[in-house]
Amino acid sequence: MTRAGSVRPRTVIVEDHALFAESLDIAMTMEGYDVRRVAVPETAVSASQMVAAVLKQQPRIVLLDLDLGAFGDGSRIINPIARAGANVVVVTASLDQARWGGCIYQGARKVMSKTRPLNEILAVVRRLSQGLPVMDVDEREGLLSLWQAQRRDTEEHRERLDRLTPRERQVLGSLMEGHQVKDIARASVVSEATVRTQVKAILAKLEVSSQISAVGLARSAGWEPPSRSDAS
Repeated sequence: MTRAGSVRPRTVIVEDHALFAESLDIAMTMEGYDVRRVAVPETAVSASQMVAAVLKQQPRIVLLDLDLGAFGDGSRIINPIARAGANVVVVTASLDQARWGGCIYQGARKVMSKTRPLNEILAVVRRLSQGLPVMDVDEREGLLSLWQAQRRDTEEHRERLDRLTPRERQVLGSLMEGHQVKDIARASVVSEATVRTQVKAILAKLEVSSQISAVGLARSAGWEPPSRSDAS
């Protein structure tokens, strides 16, 4: 409990899992924090709208989930919130350490798994409210290194994808949708041999040995196939 007259920093929770958000809210309120919750919209909104909703609460500490339903990736709002002076703590179900490193790069003070005991999350909030560090140098540098390595891989994969011709991109897009060579040939009114030649060229340019690997590389790079109108 807080001493009489003392006020702990305002903490804002941005979390679309109602039960988890409620647990955080109750625990921090019992410790004397001024807790506010920002509702995650059920329809898509812009990052600037989410940032405005959070900053309107004038938080000192923000507990942020990464996967926010219709809004999508919560990491998009870390940097503007951190630049506004709030301490962002990411609490996520994601176990992707490179993704955690990206959050640190964007300005998060700490990234934690939702599987950690609630008292560990509260301990981080407590240290931040006291102006104390919550991440040592080794942990920080390790996460940033993983993120940087992933970013290099992604950039390299995108460079390979840029080598594809418009037709090869169309074929790769069809493979990503689960279509087989014979289906692609039929839809394009060309022979299967022609499509197999195009697939072979795709594998060579992407430096992979199978269609599955080509699709995986494209998805890992966040590559979007051309739209039907672009391909026509």
